[in-house]
Amino acid sequence: MSDRRPILVVEDNDANYALIHRLLESTGLWTVSRATEVAQALTEIARQRPEVILLDIDLPGDADGLVLARTIKGSEELRRIPIVVVSASVMKQEHAKAAEAGCEYFVEKPFDIDKLRRVVVEAASV
Repeated sequence: MSDRRPILVVEDNDANYALIHRLLESTGLWTVSRATEVAQALTEIARQRPEVILLDIDLPGDADGLVLARTIKGSEELRRIPIVVVSASVMKQEHAKAAEAGCEYFVEKPFDIDKLRRVVVEAASV
């Protein structure tokens, strides 16, 4: 049985997901799965209960990443899952909106590889 812990990356960009997947899986700590939109993310969260969610704000469909964050944080059984926003939105108002939605961390794209790994480890240890 694997000691790897589940992480869900909610990211619609294939290249961004591939990079995050490679970075985290290569540590031997994580099993990384993906959702590309909010409804799929909710299905994956129910299926595997990830220890950390990495979330892009700008997603296709009717709901963006902050809608997903508010849904997660509004759920008694899911609210303890830490959310790390990984976004190209660098405006202070985007950071504030993410925090208001309950996201505990914000990593800006393009991200520093070591910083992303550190933030994920910190989020998982909370």
